[in-house]
Amino acid sequence: MSTGEAAEVGGVKRMSLRYAGTCRECGTDLPAGTRAVYERSRRTVRCLECPAGAQPVAVTQVPTAEEHPGPELEPEPSGPAGGSARREFERRRDARERRVRERFPRIGGFLLAITEEPQSTRAWDTGAEGEQIVGARLDSLVGDDLAVLHDRRIPRTRANIDHIVISRRGVFVVDAKKYTGRPALRVEGGLFRPRTETLVVGGRDCSSLVDGVLKQVDLVRTALDDPTVPMTGALCFVAGDWPLIGGAFETRGVHVLGSKRLVQLITALPSARDTVPPTVDVSSVRARLARAFPPA
Repeated sequence: MSTGEAAEVGGVKRMSLRYAGTCRECGTDLPAGTRAVYERSRRTVRCLECPAGAQPVAVTQVPTAEEHPGPELEPEPSGPAGGSARREFERRRDARERRVRERFPRIGGFLLAITEEPQSTRAWDTGAEGEQIVGARLDSLVGDDLAVLHDRRIPRTRANIDHIVISRRGVFVVDAKKYTGRPALRVEGGLFRPRTETLVVGGRDCSSLVDGVLKQVDLVRTALDDPTVPMTGALCFVAGDWPLIGGAFETRGVHVLGSKRLVQLITALPSARDTVPPTVDVSSVRARLARAFPPA
């Protein structure tokens, strides 16, 4: 048994992950080396803080905007970017503090002062910071022709959409990440074998993030149920080691970029290829999506 691993009980083992994974309960990214629970029968992992009995994060069908009864009243405020991630961080931090102080009444405060929060807890704090940075950028664009929804819950799941931007040109679904390292696209294959594209950040395979954005775009498209409104997905790395010139790229229809390039993408003028530039009713679409995806 390697150092730091616990004995397996009932097909469940606490261990340091050899490979990166995603918590099946809350959707937190778990890098290699993170202490987590490995469930052999399911071949899944979950955070140490997540109980085994909760419902797993799943992307389910979202009701269309027409399925929400009632008139299109003035929509409620968007809410703070990163709010749900910040609350989850605070919940995990406070729960750990209670456990330590109950177990070690005399030295609990000292132990908390000299030890860090688990990586799976710190990830929520880092994620909230990334969402807040992107949210501030997007809020600076808000006007009659552009609206933003932050931190929207996907119904019947514990997952959320970081940002939904509605402009005259269409809807942008944005996932914000505060990952370090340089984002890059690794392309393999070509003439004689299938072409594959892999998103890597600091050398780590992060292709699952592209899958996540594509699922969110599909959910928003289904909820809006209006094929005339263009949909664009974007992954925004706010702490990425981007080069001074260029760096942004597109993979499987998802734009991968920093916050400055995200603003340029959203505010770009219609392309010359658009024979009929789209003109979206920003207020109506915002109201419909606000009902379909309530605040997280």
